[in-house]
Amino acid sequence: MDSSQSQQQQQQQQQPQQQQPQLQQQPVKKKETRGRKPKPKDEKKDEQQAKKMKAQQQPSVDERYTQWKSLVPVLYDWFANHNLVWPSLSCRWGPQLEQATYKNRQRLYLSEQTDGSVPNTLVIANCEVVKPRVAAAEHISQFNEEARSPFVKKYKTIIHPGEVNRIRELPQNARIVATHTDSPDVLIWDVEAQPNRHAVLGATNSRPDLILTGHQENAEFALAMCPTEPYVLSGGKDKLVVLWSIQDHITTAASDAAASKSPGSGGSIIKKAGEANDKTAEGPSIGPRGVYHGHEDTVEDVTFCPSNAQEFCSVGDDSCLILWDARTGTSPAVKVEKAHNADLHCVDWNPHDDNLIITGSADNSIRLFDRRNLTSNGVGSPIYKFEGHKAAVLCVQWSPDKSSVFGSSAEDGLLNIWDYDKVGKKTERATRTPAAPPGLFFQHAGHRDKVVDFHWNASDPWTLVSVSDDCDTTGGGGTLQIWRMSDLIYRPEDEVLAELEKFKSHVIECAAKP
Repeated sequence: MDSSQSQQQQQQQQQPQQQQPQLQQQPVKKKETRGRKPKPKDEKKDEQQAKKMKAQQQPSVDERYTQWKSLVPVLYDWFANHNLVWPSLSCRWGPQLEQATYKNRQRLYLSEQTDGSVPNTLVIANCEVVKPRVAAAEHISQFNEEARSPFVKKYKTIIHPGEVNRIRELPQNARIVATHTDSPDVLIWDVEAQPNRHAVLGATNSRPDLILTGHQENAEFALAMCPTEPYVLSGGKDKLVVLWSIQDHITTAASDAAASKSPGSGGSIIKKAGEANDKTAEGPSIGPRGVYHGHEDTVEDVTFCPSNAQEFCSVGDDSCLILWDARTGTSPAVKVEKAHNADLHCVDWNPHDDNLIITGSADNSIRLFDRRNLTSNGVGSPIYKFEGHKAAVLCVQWSPDKSSVFGSSAEDGLLNIWDYDKVGKKTERATRTPAAPPGLFFQHAGHRDKVVDFHWNASDPWTLVSVSDDCDTTGGGGTLQIWRMSDLIYRPEDEVLAELEKFKSHVIECAAKP
């Protein structure tokens, strides 16, 4: 008996070892623990046990996805699913390129984080955005989750020197984007001027049009572009917030070049390599306008005040929200201690109301702050706490269309759409959805794993793009989804009822005709 038991144990121990090489071949990225420090083994065991218990109580990922897919024709005005070969950590809308009768063409930026067999890339794609009330319900539901979408077509590939962790576009110039990778530098790209590259093993990296230096350690995630000036803001592991002005690199040559071109063609605000300040083979570089000290741990996200380029805020793993004013020096203007009960992953400033700021955290919550009353007895005092996610919140963003609406995505695979105007009001229709958290009015459940990034479309305000890192669930890459909820969901109830009455009257008239 003893010998047979020992043989069984040896066989059981050998089984996972045989599977191990297959797991190592999958492109599992180290960014999966984004914003969280490694935990002791005992804590990890406790967490795993807690997750197993929760999984037994809640529907499985496949069950939730199947239920969601059955409701797609009812919930969505348009939906496109694009399967990615490699994981992606960032997706952003670019400029609108063309308007047509039934759809518009628009730039889309995303990344491909490979396993090393081919280079990492920054992808510029063209996306066909179907206009509201054009797509038929049966077409919306008939998508293949394992295929690439015909609405998304790759336009250009830039071979990126390292993984693309974050992409941000410059509002003042549609050609310019900034990227973060695992380095202290911020990379600036003129996506129209960059040559299209083939991502094959051994290919050299594309050369950035500009490199922003100033961090002392890696700056991986915290990145923002200013809405009013060509400023770039970054945060990193060095606990610093760093500010640059791309304006510092503009020359009269750029305006002369633009003047010589046909009207409307525009010119790049980035100097061509070799014009000046070309110190390295990687590309020209500039130093910061300001370096700001105040955080005690990694800075995870930054954002500008929408109306003032001199004001910005940051959040980090020290659980702090800090407001800065470049006019008053490099120390915090206001420091909010314990803004959350855990690391802060994301922050966004309301583009319609300068007083409102939202933050997302590893404590699974989103908090709404008023800058006029940020603290109480030295501790963060939010206006409201939005609690609907079951895991760490990774991204938050205000709607470009409605001042009270914002979105949040998390490691639970959900992208929630909230309206703080509906908190505590009867218009929430609580009788229909008694389990819904206050303020939550739409839940996008089309992703099977953590939703690492999303972006509202400013050209089509109720259209969003979202991306999930599905390598844990599917053993593959990521999933990019472009979607627009039905307008019956977000329009005022009295407006919807009035339209239904019109439709009802029209049906009666048609039925009465001989």
